[in-house]
Amino acid sequence: MKIDSALKSLTAPSTGEPKARAQNGPAAPAGDKVQLSSLSSTLQKAEASIANTPVVDRARVDEIRQAISEGRFKVDPERIADGLLDSVRELLGERSGQS
Repeated sequence: MKIDSALKSLTAPSTGEPKARAQNGPAAPAGDKVQLSSLSSTLQKAEASIANTPVVDRARVDEIRQAISEGRFKVDPERIADGLLDSVRELLGERSGQS
């Protein structure tokens, strides 16, 4: 089966006319009101906090870099192997749960 033919069957038939885009005006009559729950406010604060959190712990990276340059950094192969095995078990568990 070709991928192109499968994708075409999943999409709606084209009429040759462009779809109308939403205007930048109000979506509801002026008298309607929208009220958000307190959970929405909490989620917005959490998203802002996450957005401002650095992805990398710079101090920890510098600490490890210094330990490597001084020869103090030790690799524990058993710990690495255990972590890899745990990751594989988790992935296999997720796959078997999806079937």
